[in-house]
Amino acid sequence: MGRHRILILGGTTEARQLAARLAGRTDYDVLLSLAGRTAEPMTQPVPVRSGGFGGADGLAAFLTDNDFGLLIDATHPFATRISANAAGAARQTGIPAFALRRSAWERQPGDRWTSVSTMADAVSALGTASRNVFLAIGRQEAFLFEQAPQHHYLVRSVDPVTPQLDVPRVRYILAAGPFDPADERRLLVENRIAVIVAKNSGGNATYGKIAAARELGIDVVMVERQDSVDLPSVGTLADALDRIDHLLSPAMKRGV
Repeated sequence: MGRHRILILGGTTEARQLAARLAGRTDYDVLLSLAGRTAEPMTQPVPVRSGGFGGADGLAAFLTDNDFGLLIDATHPFATRISANAAGAARQTGIPAFALRRSAWERQPGDRWTSVSTMADAVSALGTASRNVFLAIGRQEAFLFEQAPQHHYLVRSVDPVTPQLDVPRVRYILAAGPFDPADERRLLVENRIAVIVAKNSGGNATYGKIAAARELGIDVVMVERQDSVDLPSVGTLADALDRIDHLLSPAMKRGV
């Protein structure tokens, strides 16, 4: 029997970890797809392709043309367009698919969260009075905060924000997680941050700022996840490996 081809839509720690666990398997042939938005992505343990597919139709064609037997959506919880395309491609092709999605953070005693649905809502939630704001949302939606130029912004992203924000007071930090909680606390104190804007990404790599905000009594405007797309989902690496073996086992292939 030939090797089962698996396409992982990645860009997350979980995708890299899953690829690493599958890299040594002789029964699986794994390709990791990255969106290509990060200028210098990390080295990956399996072959990588970069760039889009051309929507759900393009992804469906790629899957069938390259004889893939399984699609795994391990993208960021807020990469909703890619996830929707994955679900659409799975429906078109009939190829088994599932999502590996880390659990969202849950509000803890002492958290001062204002939960919002969109980044535009987050801009409004900052209020009209000038505040020191830590934008820990990446770079793609940072431009929305030009609508609130009265605030002092500290913006952290993996790649530079281009063009830079058209606001009077802004500083930029280029950094990639994981972030140490003690370092996050120091960053918030030294910059006199009054409010953090964050996405509810889940996981441990970027949770330090949330824990530090709780300790310091700092407000957090939390952009919550929207309804997930129509794919079965698992929350852990172990569950993902079990599902892969189940879906691609000889018995399943025979329809037993």
